[in-house]
Amino acid sequence: GRPAGAVRAVDGIDLNVGQGEIVALVGESGSGKTTVGRVITKLAQPTGGRLLFEGRDMTSERGSSTLRPYRRRVQMIFQDAYQALNPRHTVFDIVAEPLRSLRLVENHSQLTERVSEALAAAGLNPSGDFFPRFPHELSGGQRQRVVIAGALAVKPELIVADEPVSMLDVSIRAQILQVLVDLRDKHHMALLFITHDLPLAWLIADRIAVLYLGRLVEIGTADQITFNPRHPYTVALRNATPQIRGDADRSKLPALQGEVPSAARVPKGCRFHPRCPLAFDRCKEEEPPALEVGPQHMSACWLTK
Repeated sequence: GRPAGAVRAVDGIDLNVGQGEIVALVGESGSGKTTVGRVITKLAQPTGGRLLFEGRDMTSERGSSTLRPYRRRVQMIFQDAYQALNPRHTVFDIVAEPLRSLRLVENHSQLTERVSEALAAAGLNPSGDFFPRFPHELSGGQRQRVVIAGALAVKPELIVADEPVSMLDVSIRAQILQVLVDLRDKHHMALLFITHDLPLAWLIADRIAVLYLGRLVEIGTADQITFNPRHPYTVALRNATPQIRGDADRSKLPALQGEVPSAARVPKGCRFHPRCPLAFDRCKEEEPPALEVGPQHMSACWLTK
């Protein structure tokens, strides 16, 4: 059971990320995206539902004997690289830390080799030049590459990247996105890419899942979600962004009004109905199920029949 007064930040998420796949989780601030990432990486404990990894139920696992191997296989890249890096540690020690704590190397020679490999894979070359540096001596893009290297060092099978480029200059963003795509291509790892930015999601992802107030409202291929969105919230998100690839066929739905409501006060019925220009009486009473609207394309809206 949930503790009294608990806020349900994420509800009924049914999200799969396959090996070698990039799935983007898209939504506004307050939609519950980061909570999903923290639950998957076991930085937050869910109060309901199940977390399955390769068929194994990890929901209630807490002991270090179970979590240590899980954390080797599932890593997180945080939004704010400056906050994520210990200012008193060198780049070498930052990237070496997970290798040491998860006991993945037997000697210093192995440690140096793994740190060097990870930094090079994250685009920091020659990697040895960065060993003695401290975070304040690096640019924003270099700091984010160090965070990526720290996650890569343990050779994970799934990386959860929480808004990894939102604090970087536009010129650096494409480079970091390319690093993530290259990692997927080279190592066949899975990536859950969390973002508020739909065009960015379309650039990097195979599939896009749209989250609103803790519930998935639409999921499909990157092209389906970007160019043929079926849920009014997804349509509004797309209409609020610059045009993508000659995307002239935009619906006439008005732009989103207001903010995402608090997770402590989830509206009855469809969660989006207070902000939806198409809402009717049923939307205010019953929460719509996710219905198939095309191959691999689901939408939770009473109008998407």
